[in-house]
Amino acid sequence: MSIFEGTAVALVTPMKEDGAVDYKRLDELVEWQINEGTDAIVACGTTGEASTLANHEHISVIEAVVKRAAGRVPIIAGTGVNDTNHAIELSTGAESVGADALLIVTPYYNKASDTGLFLHYEKIAQSVKLPIILYSVQSRTNMNLSTAMVEKLITIPNIVGIKEASGNISQIADICRLASDDFTVYSGNDDQVLPLMVLGGKGSISTIANVAPKQTHELAQAVLDDNYELARKLQLDQLPLIHALFSEVNPIPVKTAVGLLGKIDPYFRLPLSSAQSETIERLKKEMTAYGLEVQV
Repeated sequence: MSIFEGTAVALVTPMKEDGAVDYKRLDELVEWQINEGTDAIVACGTTGEASTLANHEHISVIEAVVKRAAGRVPIIAGTGVNDTNHAIELSTGAESVGADALLIVTPYYNKASDTGLFLHYEKIAQSVKLPIILYSVQSRTNMNLSTAMVEKLITIPNIVGIKEASGNISQIADICRLASDDFTVYSGNDDQVLPLMVLGGKGSISTIANVAPKQTHELAQAVLDDNYELARKLQLDQLPLIHALFSEVNPIPVKTAVGLLGKIDPYFRLPLSSAQSETIERLKKEMTAYGLEVQV
């Protein structure tokens, strides 16, 4: 069975001016997301600036999201790094604080051979009882999960899905051939939710859901309901805002946009820095055009 169907938000991690995690704002974001209809929450993914969090912060953020959600939606913990033992440490930590599933990105920088990649995932999977979603995003990791590798990885019992963010629609279609009751494909690109779901995917792990959770849920639900005319309109309506949200490296624009809604103070940890002035103006324009209420 799928961990979720519909939309999971790749949640930003609110921070204070001194860089500390803002747990009060984090609680408020989780509550808002659930009230707006988001189907699942990813804590400590790329959009959550996980690569800048110390181990204790990483697990603490996951725990805070689990506690606030209180079983209302599945909580998926991002625990993938480029060191297998470190990934196991984060994964077992996430399991111990109540996460429902794990999102494991391919190793970055040091990369791996096909053999090493399989052993990396196998060893992590064997260390936990939780279901695991693979994460393929070559633009960030310089590693692609080919269809052949995915087909091999899903022989590992608790690997149950993939966040496909290659952007390659031919590869997406090929991987969707592997979809089954035991293996779910999710879109990792907000501009490809409709085509991926039409090919057999069950939803998305979304960045834009940070600012438009209700609308993003409605898009995925429209496809699940076979209402393709509505889904096409909702997907196309989002495109200008999606382009604005990726006009600088993620999560700079989306975290700025959440700040423009008045829901967080958009502070970052280096090497990420504040959005450029032209990015902020573009976000204000596209958010307003999309019907969002910019507060500042």
